[in-house]
Amino acid sequence: MKYSRVFINSLAYELAPHIVSSSELESRLAPLYKKLRIPMGQLAALTGIDERRWWPTNHRLSDGAIEAAKKSIDETGVNINDIGAVVYTGVCRDQHEPATACRIAAELGVNHETAIYDISNACLGVLSGILDIANRIELGQIKAGLIVSCESARHIVDITIDNMLENQSIQNFSQSLATLTGGSGAVAVLLTDGSLPLKNNRQHKLLGATQLSAPEYHDLCHWGLEEVSFKLQREFMRTNAVPLLKEGVALAHKTWKNFLNQRDWLVDQVDKVICHQVGSANQKKMLETLNIPAYKEFPTFKKLGNMGTVSLPVTAAIAHEQGFLKKGDNVSFLGIGSGLNCMMLGVEW
Repeated sequence: MKYSRVFINSLAYELAPHIVSSSELESRLAPLYKKLRIPMGQLAALTGIDERRWWPTNHRLSDGAIEAAKKSIDETGVNINDIGAVVYTGVCRDQHEPATACRIAAELGVNHETAIYDISNACLGVLSGILDIANRIELGQIKAGLIVSCESARHIVDITIDNMLENQSIQNFSQSLATLTGGSGAVAVLLTDGSLPLKNNRQHKLLGATQLSAPEYHDLCHWGLEEVSFKLQREFMRTNAVPLLKEGVALAHKTWKNFLNQRDWLVDQVDKVICHQVGSANQKKMLETLNIPAYKEFPTFKKLGNMGTVSLPVTAAIAHEQGFLKKGDNVSFLGIGSGLNCMMLGVEW
C-alpha cells in the first residue's frame, strides 16, 4: 500500500488517572506466590513493567475516547463538518451494539453525512483504523477522518487475579502473566488530505503500509467468555506467551522485509521506530530480529504497561512531545496483534 495524499495531523491522548504498581498487584497474589515459592518482584522482572494506569471503577470507555477526540479537534481547529468518518477501534467497547463510535460522534457533533463505525483487530485496531481512513482519503471520498480508541484493563486484571488465586498452578500463572501488564488510556488520531486550514501546522505524511497475517496461530491469545456452570459465564484472558512471542516475531521479520522492499528503504534509512508496547522481552527480541538499534526505538511500557490498541499511537505522541521524533525523520510504526496479524506503517515525520 502506498499513499500520496494522507497526513497525520494530530495524535491526542488521555492517560488514565490511577497509577497501579506491579508490586501492588503482586501483594494481592501473595497466597499464590507463597504456595508456588515465587519471589516478590517477578512481575516487574519478567515484563520490565513497573506500573500501569487504570480508569476509575465504572468508567465509560467512550468518555475517554471523547476527551482524546476533543483534544485533537481543539489543537488542530479542524471544522467538525470536514470530518468524513469517525471510527472507534478499541478492543474494549461500551456495548456490543450500537457501535461505540456512535456516542462519540454524537458528542462531537458531526454531521449526518459522516460515516460512523467500529473496527476490531486486537492490538492493531488503531493502525487498522488509520489504514481504513487513509484509503478513503486517498480515493477522494473524504477530506478528513478521526480514529479513536479507549482501553481499560482494570476489570480483566481483577478477574484474572481472582482466577489465579482460585487455581493456584504454575501453568495458570504463566498463562495469566501477560494480562497483568494491562494498562489503560485513550487516543485520537486525525488524518487529512492536507488541504484543510489547521492551526497546529502538523503534517506527518503517511507514505505506505505493509501487513501480513498468520491466522494458524489464532489460539495463542484469547480474551472472551468461558462457561463456568450451567447458564453462567465469566470473562477470561489467557496468553500462551512463549509461542506467541516466537511466532509473532517470526511474522514481524517477514513483514519487515516486505515493508523495506515496498518502501525501497534500507534498515539504516529508518531513523526511528515506534513499536506496540508489550514488555521488555518482546522489545529485546523484536529489535534484535529486525536488526534495529535500541536507540532508534522509544519505549513507554515501563510506566504505562500494555494499553492494547492505544499503546503505539500514545507512544508516538509522547515521543513527538519529548523531541524524539523530529521533522523529516523516516518513522516506522511496528505493530503485532493476536490472530496473528502484523502491520507496519511508514511515515515522514
